[in-house]
Amino acid sequence: MLAEGRNPVKEAVLGNKSIDKIVVEDKIKDTSVRETVRLAREKKIRVEFAPKEALDRLSKTGHHQGIIAVLSDFDYTPLDEVLGGFGRRFFVVLDKVTDPHNLGSVIRSAECAGVSAVIIPERNFALVNETVIRTSMGAISHVKVCKVKNLNDAIKKIKDSGVFVYVADMDGESMYKTNLTGDIAIVVGSEGDGVSSLTKKLADGVISIPMKGKLNSLNASVAAGIIMFEVLRQEG
Repeated sequence: MLAEGRNPVKEAVLGNKSIDKIVVEDKIKDTSVRETVRLAREKKIRVEFAPKEALDRLSKTGHHQGIIAVLSDFDYTPLDEVLGGFGRRFFVVLDKVTDPHNLGSVIRSAECAGVSAVIIPERNFALVNETVIRTSMGAISHVKVCKVKNLNDAIKKIKDSGVFVYVADMDGESMYKTNLTGDIAIVVGSEGDGVSSLTKKLADGVISIPMKGKLNSLNASVAAGIIMFEVLRQEG
């Protein structure tokens, strides 16, 4: 797996992700790239220099910006680990979100909003790959991602741990009228299918984002971001 570009590689180094090596364009003069190389060497990470053409061949996104980190497989965090964490627990659960760009954007917003973990199902879903890493702009190195076999079983477990679970749906109560403080999990589905009916039944409540336009749905990552920052606002 690869992290490509200035921010994703730097954040991978800062986040102590398992990096096999970093490949840098041999003629690059970018100061931020040079700073990342310095940090990598301090952490004893192998750094190789190569012609731009070599990075072009290695790249999977086509946007390497002169630096690529070769990573070990992504290390998902066990759900039990985040459920038993200290302090406030704030989770984002994604259902039927298959676009890696959406997953990357959600992770980026989650890092900014102080989310404890992003929880995803292992089947029929976008898993962490090069596109997710790049779209997250390096946030993936600082956000825990839990991959679960069955989403509804995971939601039951989350509730049993004392976390309130809310599903985002256009028919729910306005999020501005809902108390979103304390330990909380927000379930967001795809803009096409939304959240499954069984998942809605399992949840403690259903919330919506008030809208005035003619369209009745938002992109999944946009909706998730809006709700995350409403939760953050209510926490003060």
